[in-house]
Amino acid sequence: MKLISWNVNGVRAVVKKGFLDWLDQADPDIVCLQETKAHIDQLTAEILTDHGYHTYWHSGERRGYSGVATFCKTEPLYVQEGLGIERYDVEGRVLITEHENFLLYNIYFPNGQKDDERLQYKLDFYDDLLPIINEQAESGNNVVVTGDWNTAHHPIDLARPKENVKTSGFMPVEREKLDIYVENGWVDTFRLFHQGGERYSWWTYRIGARERNVGWRIDYFFVNEGFVENIVDGDIHDEVMGSDHCPVSLELSE
Repeated sequence: MKLISWNVNGVRAVVKKGFLDWLDQADPDIVCLQETKAHIDQLTAEILTDHGYHTYWHSGERRGYSGVATFCKTEPLYVQEGLGIERYDVEGRVLITEHENFLLYNIYFPNGQKDDERLQYKLDFYDDLLPIINEQAESGNNVVVTGDWNTAHHPIDLARPKENVKTSGFMPVEREKLDIYVENGWVDTFRLFHQGGERYSWWTYRIGARERNVGWRIDYFFVNEGFVENIVDGDIHDEVMGSDHCPVSLELSE
């Protein structure tokens, strides 16, 4: 089973750049999109129905901002919009789908760059999510948490770590949150297969950043430790264009 996660930075924009052709070629069983920036009433039928997937959307109250979507070839057993925490759910950041062997959390984690208030909102989100997914894992469920985490965990995960220590996305206080996830048994699946550097999933739109590979790895698939034996592969697909992010993937044994 192949899962793909991609922050598309506007689903309507990426469709104009060949998203549906990519979807047909990549042929994932499940694709998780973040930063869709659209309500359902703004979408065409080709996105919603005509591509062989069941589509689920969680959009924030504010139009043109945030939003997630999960496309599934096989209809999920259960779908939940949001975490049940209003301060996050109004921004349309989480879709939870239940599949035969796992729960899937498709998440657009907050960005903390705007100001201290938004940084704290981001840190609170990490804190409030962890016990929710811990409880699911402790109850015997396998859990996959994917999306744009908006934090590069280690110096190897961005091209210029020294210059960005005080930049939100690589601040010690943010990286410590990911440390806590790992301490709680959550596994970064990409690192099971790739130990080297210079593999990134986001590049600023500034001229030449992507061409020179001056990027950050901030898009992840994390799973609970008990599910690691089901992981076949994990990768980054930086050849795929259309957004300032590229897709990341996870393959599971059937």
